[in-house]
Amino acid sequence: MIKIDGSQKSGSGTILRLSIAVAAITGQLLHITNIRENRPQPGLKHQHLESVLTAAKLCNAEVKGATLGSRELWFTPRAICGGNVEAVIETAGSIPMLFLSTLPICIFAKAPVRLHVAKGGTDTIHAPTINYMRYVLLPSLRKMGVEAEISVQKYGYYPKGMGEATLTVKPNSNLKPITLESFGNLKTIKGISVCTFLSDRQVAERQAKAAQNALLQSDYRADIQVVNDQSNPIQKGSSIVLWAETDTGVLLGADSIGELRKVAEDVGKQAAQALATDITVKPTVDEFLADMLIPYMALADGKSSYQTRDITEHIESNIWLMEKMLNVKFTVTQVDSLYRIEKTSYA
Repeated sequence: MIKIDGSQKSGSGTILRLSIAVAAITGQLLHITNIRENRPQPGLKHQHLESVLTAAKLCNAEVKGATLGSRELWFTPRAICGGNVEAVIETAGSIPMLFLSTLPICIFAKAPVRLHVAKGGTDTIHAPTINYMRYVLLPSLRKMGVEAEISVQKYGYYPKGMGEATLTVKPNSNLKPITLESFGNLKTIKGISVCTFLSDRQVAERQAKAAQNALLQSDYRADIQVVNDQSNPIQKGSSIVLWAETDTGVLLGADSIGELRKVAEDVGKQAAQALATDITVKPTVDEFLADMLIPYMALADGKSSYQTRDITEHIESNIWLMEKMLNVKFTVTQVDSLYRIEKTSYA
């Protein structure tokens, strides 16, 4: 049995999600305590509970303590079989976060996986947008041999959610290392600006235009697709994701979501300014992709490395957890204004 103290490092749901994923992949019995101890409302919320239950479906696990508000659970995994899996979040809890919890498990399944999630949020605060997952995370993971796609049936936003999306994965347990050492030269900047039942106010167009104008201030030009979505009449909302590609395979992303009393122009400008800052500093991954890549680097054979402009609490938490559960070693070194993160070897 491996025991994880969920109050360590960030003390967030990230520790829960990755602990469950690694336990499923390695077949280890997991006992996790102090779940989300450092958050304003500790314990399992709807989205965390559904992540645990969905992971259990994928690997036929026995779970104890999986109830709303629980701060402790036991997870006993069995074989990861694959197939069709259904999940329902019931709130505006993040669908992308559920996908982040379960994608590593799906990669190690015996058969292809189709995971369909209903009633959650596709674009919510404190989580990547669904289009960031589609156009930044998954293309980056393809370099490591991950074959996965996300389709959106309904966009969902806070507070009602009611979004719907599907993750399909072709298993590949032989992950390749990833090396992103040089920023290279900027090739293109692209993006998608989405609004749901807000076309009368031209929200998607205004987000896109504001993003383009903000990028032009740094002499960067962007091709942004505008989507006036009609998929979810229950909850209006909007989001934008931008990504920059270079000739060395670097993919940097930034996103932003619409909120009450936040004008569309500010949504677009926020994402654009974040991306422009990254392009100027020239890391090889953005700060969000930086923490998402760590478990895949840990699971892949050989050395992997990238450079990022900040060491976030999620990066620190993920490194700590992967070293503890997978017996690997990461090093973090400062290189000028950037930080180089390398998975060096097995400890």
